[in-house]
Amino acid sequence: MRALVQEQEQKKALDRRTLPKPEATRVLTVANQKGGVGKTTTTVNVAAALAVAGLKVLVIDLDPQGNASTALGIPHHAEVTSIYDVLVDDTPLAEIVQPCPDIDGLFCAPATIDLAGSEIELVSLVARETRLRRAIEALLSGQPDGEEYDYVLIDCPPSLGLLTVNAFVAAGEVFIPIQCEYYALEGLSQLLKNIELIRTHLNPTLHVSTILLTMFDGRTRLSAQVAEEVRSHFPNETLRATVPRSVRVSEAPSHGQTVITYDPMSTGALAYREAAAELADRGAGSDSYHSSADSSDDSSHDSDTPGREDTP
Repeated sequence: MRALVQEQEQKKALDRRTLPKPEATRVLTVANQKGGVGKTTTTVNVAAALAVAGLKVLVIDLDPQGNASTALGIPHHAEVTSIYDVLVDDTPLAEIVQPCPDIDGLFCAPATIDLAGSEIELVSLVARETRLRRAIEALLSGQPDGEEYDYVLIDCPPSLGLLTVNAFVAAGEVFIPIQCEYYALEGLSQLLKNIELIRTHLNPTLHVSTILLTMFDGRTRLSAQVAEEVRSHFPNETLRATVPRSVRVSEAPSHGQTVITYDPMSTGALAYREAAAELADRGAGSDSYHSSADSSDDSSHDSDTPGREDTP
């Protein structure tokens, strides 16, 4: 009962809160080269949390599986014009963007199965690494005053191919979700090396701005150890908010929803809203998109709060 009252109060506080708009559109690539870490889950739920707080958000689904599109309730069958057409055929990004059906201000550029073969097709194209960046540039430069996107979140596949390279070249920031589980840091060092390669050759302003701890369980020593290790290595990048284990978070995509609308009172929904608020507060006044585009070469729950699993 006490926990329920606390969650109700937390939701009321979040509902009353107004998140700051960035001075310019923030473009973040959500990445982790270790599969199964909740990358897509984090992308769609942070995006939804920003949107319910009054910000305008675009999710670009760059993963051929299309899980972000599914979670946002966006059709992405083979006949849908998708991000594949943008990358391969130069279709304007504005023509494929669809509104999320249950959250005002949230939009998605869907992925279709065609994207699975796009890496082979991209190899022979001119400026293959910058095609997404140019598409985003064109979209943002064509927005009417007062209707600008505040955030663009790019969900990319875990492997480092041309799709992921495009995501890194298009973004100013990298957002890394890390599960508080054994081997959680596996692959992180390689990811950081790859980001440094992109910085050196293609996008000098790219940087890791945000790390979010997920699947946190305050009842276990392991979660606390992983959280402590991550915070010791990345004290400035790691959000204070952590996302606990949550059945509702796992259930939501099968209903074509994020947990933010599927169960707004769940611990997962509240945690993602806390994380989104912290992300927005940290980035108030940032100019992450324009600094990246202009300088690139064309060639919650506090960690001390025990997490608990929602009951179905």
